[in-house]
Amino acid sequence: MFMAVVDGNSMIFGRLASQVAKKLLAGEEVHLINAEKLVLMGNPQQIRERYLTKRGIKAKGRPEKSPVWSRVPHMLVKRMVRGMLPRETMRGRAALRRLKAYTGNPQKLAADTKFEQAAFDGLSKHVTILELCKTIGYSG
Repeated sequence: MFMAVVDGNSMIFGRLASQVAKKLLAGEEVHLINAEKLVLMGNPQQIRERYLTKRGIKAKGRPEKSPVWSRVPHMLVKRMVRGMLPRETMRGRAALRRLKAYTGNPQKLAADTKFEQAAFDGLSKHVTILELCKTIGYSG
């Protein structure tokens, strides 16, 4: 089994996540380092409001069964990649288990996989995953 190490520094999240999901479904193990530096494109205020709304959704009858959206950057990224996988199937659940996301680079892994189409130019309106997490309550 092949292990791919992807650096999330200044990468557009949606484009990177779709490529990572394809690699996971193909059977590769993917380690995503610097998950907090991924970029979400668009109006920062609208992005923050959307995730604050998602975190506030509670089921009336059984609030403990409501969706959980983490405040921690690497857990939020893993949750968002999960949405691109068919997790109702054994194949999708196995693919999600092969994804390892890290805030920073704790194991000193060297990035070996590049996604040129996911590179961020630095000009458009954007918000990083870390800024988003700090907005919704992350204090790390």
